[in-house]
Amino acid sequence: MPYVIGADVPDEPAGLRFRRLLERPEILQMPGAHFGMAALLAKKAGFEALYLSGAAMTATMGLPDLGMITVDEVCFWIRQVNRAAGLPMLVDGDTGYGEALNVMHMVRAFEEAGAGAVHLEDQLLPKKCGHLNDKKLADAHDMAAKVAAARKARKHLYIIARTDAAASEGMDGAVARAKLYLEAGADAIFPEALNTREMFTEFARRMPGVKLLANMTEFGRTPFFTAAEFQEMGYAMVIWPVSHLRVAARAVEELYASIRENGGTHKMVDRMQTRAELYATIGYHDYESLDATLVKTVIPSGMPQRG
Repeated sequence: MPYVIGADVPDEPAGLRFRRLLERPEILQMPGAHFGMAALLAKKAGFEALYLSGAAMTATMGLPDLGMITVDEVCFWIRQVNRAAGLPMLVDGDTGYGEALNVMHMVRAFEEAGAGAVHLEDQLLPKKCGHLNDKKLADAHDMAAKVAAARKARKHLYIIARTDAAASEGMDGAVARAKLYLEAGADAIFPEALNTREMFTEFARRMPGVKLLANMTEFGRTPFFTAAEFQEMGYAMVIWPVSHLRVAARAVEELYASIRENGGTHKMVDRMQTRAELYATIGYHDYESLDATLVKTVIPSGMPQRG
């Protein structure tokens, strides 16, 4: 139902709903869905939680993922997804947008916007995608202080500490950092850019009883694994952060090429969501029914463009 119906808005905070999903034995699968339409389609497909990737948000804005965007800009995406789907979401918090007070502001802002969880990473600005080279790591104790600040600021928000240390400090360094972040108050750990099954398995073995997040991004350092395979390796959560954007961007690129080549969109109609499908996805008629001044829209049916 439309988000404007107060009775349909969840009473339980998103952080508690996110935590409850993790109480189940099966791995929590979170596709990237950083804007309203994607959130609705992911919910329609049966997903119960979503991921908002910083790389997807910045790319949509035409920017690289280098820590350039602000807390308020991220909150715009959080509010949009929360309104559209009402599902608990994990949000990419980058490096926390500064030091302890900045992290606390981020936590409060994200939670108020509707986030269920956030992950913080132990890089220095300008940060990079975890699968790229020459990442600069923060001092482990400085990162732990950020985690402690996030814990103090949160009401219900689930806090995941990400470490990028495996690439430069090896497994021993990544595990040591993870344990320090847990002591500081993290609820779970995100070991980024592990590149073999053996690395994933070893990290999980050395972190018994800890909720772990796996990142299944394409074109990075991690081989393709399924959700079931990650679960077998000891992971409680998996994200596909930018997959939806990659597919959508390629489709848009092909559309523009077709318009230039053929002088119109007629060659691409079969690949489009129809008007009827669009209206069904966004609940167009549900909104109309809430306002007696609106006459119900009749979707054109006799036009050659399929609606």
